[in-house]
Amino acid sequence: MIIRFRIEPFIALLVSGLLIALAAGLPVEDIVGTAQKSSNSLLEGGFASILGHITAIIGLGTILGSMLEVSGGAQMLTRKLLTAFGENRAPLAMGLSGLIFGIPVFFDIGIFVLAPLVYVVAREGKRSILLYCLPLVAALSMTHAFLPPHPGPVVAAGLLGVDLGWIILMGLVCGIPAFAVAGLLYPVWIGKRINLPVPADVLSAADELAAQRADQRDPSLAVVALIIGLPMVLILGGTFGSITLAEGSAALSVLTFFGNPTVALTIAVLLSFWLLGTRRGMTTRDLSELTSAALRPLGMLLLVVGAGGFFGKVLAETGVGDALAGSLQDVGLPLIVSAYVISSGLRIAQGSATVAIVTTGGIVAPLVAAAGLSQPQLALVAVAIAAGSITASHVNDGGFWIISRYFGIPVKDMLKSWTVLETVMSLVAFGVAVGVSLVVP
Repeated sequence: MIIRFRIEPFIALLVSGLLIALAAGLPVEDIVGTAQKSSNSLLEGGFASILGHITAIIGLGTILGSMLEVSGGAQMLTRKLLTAFGENRAPLAMGLSGLIFGIPVFFDIGIFVLAPLVYVVAREGKRSILLYCLPLVAALSMTHAFLPPHPGPVVAAGLLGVDLGWIILMGLVCGIPAFAVAGLLYPVWIGKRINLPVPADVLSAADELAAQRADQRDPSLAVVALIIGLPMVLILGGTFGSITLAEGSAALSVLTFFGNPTVALTIAVLLSFWLLGTRRGMTTRDLSELTSAALRPLGMLLLVVGAGGFFGKVLAETGVGDALAGSLQDVGLPLIVSAYVISSGLRIAQGSATVAIVTTGGIVAPLVAAAGLSQPQLALVAVAIAAGSITASHVNDGGFWIISRYFGIPVKDMLKSWTVLETVMSLVAFGVAVGVSLVVP
């Protein structure tokens, strides 16, 4: 439906789930409920099971990213890194900037905010723009795929029942090597072979934007680091507190409360309102308008995720998931490999990483439930799904066209550079996940 008829993924997942449930012979009352009682139906229960877990996390993360974007924190961080590393290591500085700023900010927003700095650096370096933009977009892609509060890893955690602290830890363990290979080494190789100048029109736009921001006072590095790092530290503290501290202790209760992802992100958002907002002259009306604007684009994303939760519930309830699990086991593929293969196939076919993660999570959930995996092992399966969801970005992926448009890269060169980069990142992350799964209990 998505590929052939161009139907929105939300509708395609919803219709597919309903048709599968009806074809399997489930009672209508179980599928959609009754006028008197619908809360226990597959339809409402499927939506609620996943949206109840992720909605607040994604919403708060989006607001946090918007505060950093509007305050100029990203540009400040990138300029400091460029100064520290120097002209010869400018690609590394761009990659690290994307890595740090990409944690709270969506992929396309990160490109929009940091692209003007790429233009300027590429002009001064007088080398191919690929050498500077690929490390940035690789870093943004890595954080978007593997680290909360981005939708993909948060959805995978909810579908597989894994703590976000373990998702963060395994996402870093697998994502950092993938970024190093695909985002730092590969751009050096391809940048020498495809020499693309910075388009004149984007250079003039970058100069105009720089002039507009010349009088803006940047936030301090310490403030930006605090706002980005605090929620991750709190979430990890809650995760490892549950392992190391005695059950029922006061310290564990404190860590559990503040380590809850919603609580941790709420604290970070309130801090950003104060440190990046009111202390820098923003009024409560400004903050309200910024928050509303940040949350507005989330509607379709949450609908897709909710429909994916319903689709997964149907697969589990009808036994389709168990049947598929049996087929995969007959083939002899390990669970983590099956998860990667399914996610990769869905990604290549329809382009959306989020749809690939949502659908794969619903398919492999019965396998995960039957396998009795530990939390670290579950997190590695989630990483494998996320790795598959970024492989082979091509013309059916919106991110492909965003990068092409912002950096003036022809389609032919995009396939040689960005598509290969994403595939390399996917394979390296998956390889590390498989290796770690062999030693982690």
